[in-house]
Amino acid sequence: MKRDEIFRYVKDQYGTEPEYLWKKDPDSAVLRHKNKKWYAIIMSVEKKKLGLEENGNIDILNVKCDPELVGMIIQTYGFLPGYHMNKRHWLTILLDGSVSEAKTLDFLDMSYDLIDGGK
Repeated sequence: MKRDEIFRYVKDQYGTEPEYLWKKDPDSAVLRHKNKKWYAIIMSVEKKKLGLEENGNIDILNVKCDPELVGMIIQTYGFLPGYHMNKRHWLTILLDGSVSEAKTLDFLDMSYDLIDGGK
């Protein structure tokens, strides 16, 4: 799934627009819940920083996740502990096609709901 597809989905689903907060990292975008808390971050990161073998950058999606699921899910290719986030509560999803669109959107929805107090 590509970042522009995610941006279209969150705009349609939640009315969310990406926010670009960092001058040093102008491609990184935060997605905020209506309560102003972050529920997702999209970044371009060097693959080596994620422990991947290849060179170059990769787009990732960080989402909030139930801590009980994180340990299990990171055993699956395409999922990593939250990059630059609390690794117990956040999950990184590689946006390289290794995770299906349906799973990516499920985790994005779960993150939004967790930020909403689990509703």
